[in-house]
Amino acid sequence: MSLLERLKAQIAHDGPIAVPEFFTRCLHDPRDGYYATRPALGGLGGAGGDFITAPLVSQMFGELIGLWMIETWTRLGRPALFRLVEMGPGDGTLMSDLLRAARVAPDFLAAADVWLVEVSEPLKARQAQRLGDKPRWASRLDQVPAGAPMILVANELLDCLPARQFARTRDGWAERVIGLGEDGELAFGLRPLNPPP
Repeated sequence: MSLLERLKAQIAHDGPIAVPEFFTRCLHDPRDGYYATRPALGGLGGAGGDFITAPLVSQMFGELIGLWMIETWTRLGRPALFRLVEMGPGDGTLMSDLLRAARVAPDFLAAADVWLVEVSEPLKARQAQRLGDKPRWASRLDQVPAGAPMILVANELLDCLPARQFARTRDGWAERVIGLGEDGELAFGLRPLNPPP
């Protein structure tokens, strides 16, 4: 059963689902989700990507982020240990570029406990190919250990962050949901809020 068929069956059985749940399932379903089925996330020309991101346009983007991180670490007092975290790291290009630029500050690299926050197993494998054993992985930010300063970058995360959607109706606020239309296909709908946000 395809993801579309599974979503339709769930909605037919349980009723409409909120946009964030729908968005998350479409992106992260382990078998049929966007990140599980795309061999290339970004690229130029024949690279097969659906889109291009700044780290893939030029290594200078990541290198400048790396130099900015060194400056930020210096302003923090050059802690002997800090968490260097990237959320939604794609194929690891940004982290690779910023770590390469950070070689100008060996103390920074020695102090950095590098973490990638990633939910996709195929992307974790691609990141490991690019970055080797330097980073550690977490599926959620709260899995990154506390107890040290953190410098965080999330270049592409907001593009893919599921958000609840609301609309004002004559009867008050309602949440946008995904249900089934009269034709049995997915359709937007509104669910009254009780209580409102």
